[in-house]
Amino acid sequence: RDETRRDDTSNHRHRHLHCLRCRRLRTARARSPLPAMTISEASIDFIAGWCSGAVGVLTCQPIDTILTRFQAGPLVSASSTAARPPLTAAAAIQVQTQRLVNTGGMRALWRGSSAMIGAVPLQNALLMGGYGIGKQYSAAVDKESESAHGDGRKQPNAHVLMSVFVGGCVGGVVQSFLMSPVELVKVHQQVNSTRMAQAVGMDVLRGLVSSPQRSWRGLSATLLRDGVPHGVWFASYEYSKTVLGEHYQKGTTGQQLAVPLISGGIAATVAWGVGYPFDLIKTRMQASAVAENVDTTSGSHGSHPKGVIATAKELIAESNGRVVPGLYRGFGLKLARAIPASMIGFVAYEFVADQLRY
Repeated sequence: RDETRRDDTSNHRHRHLHCLRCRRLRTARARSPLPAMTISEASIDFIAGWCSGAVGVLTCQPIDTILTRFQAGPLVSASSTAARPPLTAAAAIQVQTQRLVNTGGMRALWRGSSAMIGAVPLQNALLMGGYGIGKQYSAAVDKESESAHGDGRKQPNAHVLMSVFVGGCVGGVVQSFLMSPVELVKVHQQVNSTRMAQAVGMDVLRGLVSSPQRSWRGLSATLLRDGVPHGVWFASYEYSKTVLGEHYQKGTTGQQLAVPLISGGIAATVAWGVGYPFDLIKTRMQASAVAENVDTTSGSHGSHPKGVIATAKELIAESNGRVVPGLYRGFGLKLARAIPASMIGFVAYEFVADQLRY
């Protein structure tokens, strides 16, 4: 009986101390001058998009450098070496890679990354922001619809896809004005190895003031590449993620991680299938300034820059009048860069966004 009484006393004392600690903790939290920090969804989309873009640049820039020189085609040969007989796609890629490595070592494969590392995270932040706004809008409309019907019905999936599509298009158009001059710097650095990156960057900055048409060369093609195709990109990702998410909802961690990976790869393939011709046209338009020895701050040298249609005709003529081979030259190499970048980017976005929310 004495032992039982001592155990009861000990348990009572332990519960009393535990309750006392809880009260002190609640009191300390109540007196704390620092309120609980909350992050808005817009900020989460921005930060997660920034991290996603930085990871994509660091991992995929070498393929982008080779692709840019390949897309420039004869312009690279004209600006660096004597004319050579036409090469097959595989041979041209091999030549460009060897020339880069022989000239500047392995570091040359990251040529142009200085401009992109600063800009692409912001580009992705704008894109992911548009994607997030589209998702929030569709979720709000779905909630209102469910309340109005009172029977748990929601708007059809097509409504969600349309909201995400519009958000992607808006984000794509907005970031085009950021990326057009930045990609002009990148293309110059990748195509012309005789000038320092800092000199090219200063030329573009001066051109924005003195001769905007030079620094905005390729903007029209950039808008066509980044508008609708980015809407397609996000809508494809959302659709794939929804379908795969339902299938792997109760799967293992690896299966759940595969959802954004596979969805990102599918989205990149579909989106670049729509927008790749304009990417090729944009690169050729911007690279022509290097081949013509045109200073981006003055229009005193070289011919008048060609537009989208004239450049497209030139590309088709180089392929003996064949439209698809002419406008999709290098498409396989583009997918070799875009699919891993999209997969890594969406996984990074989802991971960072989840960490910030929880």
